[in-house]
Amino acid sequence: MSWSVDDIPDLIGKRAVITGVTGGLGFSTALELARRGAELVVTARNASKADDAIGELRSEVPGVTVDVVALDLADLSDTKRAAGEVAAGYDRIDILVNNAGIMATPRNSSADGFELQIATNHLGHFAWTATLWPLLKASDARIVTVSSLMHTRAIGFDLRTLTREGSPRRYGRWKSYSESKLANLSFALELNRRVKAAGLGVVSVGAHPGYALTNLQKTGTSLGGGVNALAGTAFHQVSRIVAQSAEMGAWPLLRAATDPSLTGGEYVGPSSLGQTRGRPRLVGMTRWARDEDLADNLWDASEAATGVEFTV
Repeated sequence: MSWSVDDIPDLIGKRAVITGVTGGLGFSTALELARRGAELVVTARNASKADDAIGELRSEVPGVTVDVVALDLADLSDTKRAAGEVAAGYDRIDILVNNAGIMATPRNSSADGFELQIATNHLGHFAWTATLWPLLKASDARIVTVSSLMHTRAIGFDLRTLTREGSPRRYGRWKSYSESKLANLSFALELNRRVKAAGLGVVSVGAHPGYALTNLQKTGTSLGGGVNALAGTAFHQVSRIVAQSAEMGAWPLLRAATDPSLTGGEYVGPSSLGQTRGRPRLVGMTRWARDEDLADNLWDASEAATGVEFTV
């Protein structure tokens, strides 16, 4: 039987924390969880965009409880600060959706000297989740890590990317994006393995939106101006025609976050046209995503890169 947002259970009394809600998947996920009664804690890097998003949420769901936390995942000190605020300010987290990200940016470095895409998409969320871990563990939280169909383009993972020196390979924006999304999925699965081994009640699930229309198609690829800006605009216009909506793209995230039949280690994505669109179902992943040795090494390298010990 196919899943829809009508299958989301009553979430009154539940708290959901979502990264990146100023548009696209994050906003759509927040909106549907709010409609089911969840209290929201959302993060954003841009205060003005956050105000607009919260205003729209409150317009759609009058009476929604929503708090905003400033967060820049590309800055590890800011990430730890924001996670510390959340951990100190709330008594529980029932759902954590690690959604925020960037896509196919020109070569650039984070505030800490790491390649920008791996820093934002993976290392930031690793440090964020690790710092929140005591609260997540105590809450038996459900953690959803958002990957991408593009993880299938990654042929392994170069751990040198998780050093400030970086990989000596020639930079490729789509290669780096694909590897960051492989890292997201590998993290979700490794977290599930460690949770199960420890006998904990936390649930870790991966999800991807298929080919969904979001601002990522324009903002990341447009950075740097010139030809990049033209390419980003063209990509976004094509996406407006062929991609499914951000609302539908959020369905796999929402199923991963709320379906009680998912007990950890699953990967949820669209069901049609090569996982690019459609209702959510359990989907496959590459052998690299299932590689437990790679996942273990990636975990250790992420601890070293972030300076955060993540002991499950």
